[in-house]
Amino acid sequence: MLPLFQLSPERQRAWLAQRLARPTPASARGLSDGFRLPGREGLATPAAVLVPLVNRPQGLTVLLTQRSASLPDHPGQISFPGGRVEPEDLSHAAAALREAHEEVGLPSASVTVLGELPSYETVTGFAVTPVVGWVEPPFEVTPDPIEVADVFEVPLSFLLEPAHQQRHFRMLGTLRRDYFAIPYADRYIWGATAAMLVILDRTLRED
Repeated sequence: MLPLFQLSPERQRAWLAQRLARPTPASARGLSDGFRLPGREGLATPAAVLVPLVNRPQGLTVLLTQRSASLPDHPGQISFPGGRVEPEDLSHAAAALREAHEEVGLPSASVTVLGELPSYETVTGFAVTPVVGWVEPPFEVTPDPIEVADVFEVPLSFLLEPAHQQRHFRMLGTLRRDYFAIPYADRYIWGATAAMLVILDRTLRED
């Protein structure tokens, strides 16, 4: 078990920030998908997501969304709140906080940015920077009905357990795509979101 889960919330926040400030370990680099879907070649579009660590009395959780089935990219998949970086965004953190507020109503005042993870390039052509944030309740979730089908939380201790981080594959015609998956109850967390959680775990775990 990570030392994180044996600390008080105040010390947890400081421990996380300290770990995220270190250089990315080799085990957490190079985990992007490695190929693009047809028609998505070319320069990647900058994007950012918020990895919201919620300080609950029973322990830290991660706030996740299920994307609307009508979205053109990654429909119905489980993801972090986020999206492309707009010209008015001053940083990846600003973009992640803006998107989290737009998608689920999470107020930026409830979030303390702890650090960033290395960029992850998706098959759809986005270079996504995960921004890790400490979220202090109370806050009210108000999902955008166009983009978000559901909002839920998963214990961080479950997601950062290496035994739960699986490697699956799918065949796209003759092409085999290997990806990370972290099934949780009736939820199937996979692809970019699962990979970013693996990157977070390895970043925190590596000495």
